[in-house]
Amino acid sequence: MAGSMFGGGRERAGMVGAVVVLAVALGLLPALTEAAVYKVGDAAGWTTIGNVNYKQWAALKNFQVGDVIIFQYNPQFHNVMQVTHAEYKACNTTSPKATYTTGNDSITITTRGHHHFFCGVPGHCQVGQKVDINVPRIRASSAGPMGAPAPSSGATDSSTVPASGVPGPSPNSGSALISAFGAGSCYNLGMTIVLVLAFYSSIFV
Repeated sequence: MAGSMFGGGRERAGMVGAVVVLAVALGLLPALTEAAVYKVGDAAGWTTIGNVNYKQWAALKNFQVGDVIIFQYNPQFHNVMQVTHAEYKACNTTSPKATYTTGNDSITITTRGHHHFFCGVPGHCQVGQKVDINVPRIRASSAGPMGAPAPSSGATDSSTVPASGVPGPSPNSGSALISAFGAGSCYNLGMTIVLVLAFYSSIFV
């Protein structure tokens, strides 16, 4: 009898532990499914050759917090400086927030708003080697005017590269679950299950 009771208690404890893991996974799922990596300039990279329009490149992207921005370039001829808006407009290289010189710089976006970068080599910013990575402060609604759904593109952004170990923005089983129920609903459901099982475990164990 005692062995059976202890065995049942262990099974219930194992079930509670499994549901806790599930709830945590559901809570983290939205961040994992939305993170993406963007290479500045796509195939051209970070350069003054070819008249790359970095303003147009950035305007076609939907940047979010957690995304990784990669600058690939020849470090003998270029660098990357992160600057203020005023410095960005004036191509002022005197006091950058940060300077990157590896030739393969990965910068994770951690806040909303504008993030300004340019090449600090004399003359390069002036000819257009500058980019404004803008993460909207208020996320755009999925519904258009009068409740009409916003138009969606069937094409996949070829410049979006999934980060290592981090799924890209393309649909998968996790994003499908969120689309069906919503990220908050999935997390709340998991936490509700945890609380219910914990309550019953406290009674029978």
